[in-house]
Amino acid sequence: MNKEKPIVLAITAASGIVYGIRTLEFLLKNEYKVDLIISQHAYYIAKQELDLDLPHNSEEIKRNILSFIKLSDKQNHLKVWLNDELWAGPSSGSYGVSGMIIAPASMASIAAISSGLAENLITRAADVIIKENRELIIVPRETPFSSIHLENMLKLSNIGVKIVPPIVGFYSQVKTLDDSINFVVGKILDACNISNNLYKRWNS
Repeated sequence: MNKEKPIVLAITAASGIVYGIRTLEFLLKNEYKVDLIISQHAYYIAKQELDLDLPHNSEEIKRNILSFIKLSDKQNHLKVWLNDELWAGPSSGSYGVSGMIIAPASMASIAAISSGLAENLITRAADVIIKENRELIIVPRETPFSSIHLENMLKLSNIGVKIVPPIVGFYSQVKTLDDSINFVVGKILDACNISNNLYKRWNS
């Protein structure tokens, strides 16, 4: 993924909203363009986990998230789409994005994507990414995985989708929750071929 074209970042209704928010923070701080989509059911989880209010309004979502991560967007690199805006830019292959990250990815979203269902903007955008042979990174947030979950992820992995479970490598000597989050976000960015120093690497 690169800085020339926007990265689609989707946040679905699963625990671990912080992974998506911290990925967004890194991308904006490093001048990547981001098209953000948050599922309506994730609004409640954002409030519960982060005390972050997300009303169903793109301008208010943008304002509240930028305030939460303490960033401005003077270069207008962040664009927010609502998940029910099926006519939005990421719904078309001609829109031109460099890839897509879904963090966290609910099992319902993964099931829909693996079955080719595109009933909302997130699943439609993922379907477009797959058909256009662009990079798709999925961060599944569930435990334990059922056989159905594993089959859905295997189906996606077999067509080139990268599955990045939020599992911490303790060789990085994590000491705090923040260290653990940074490790996972660093691994997400690694999968996108985006250079970062968010965690201590093996033998470094």
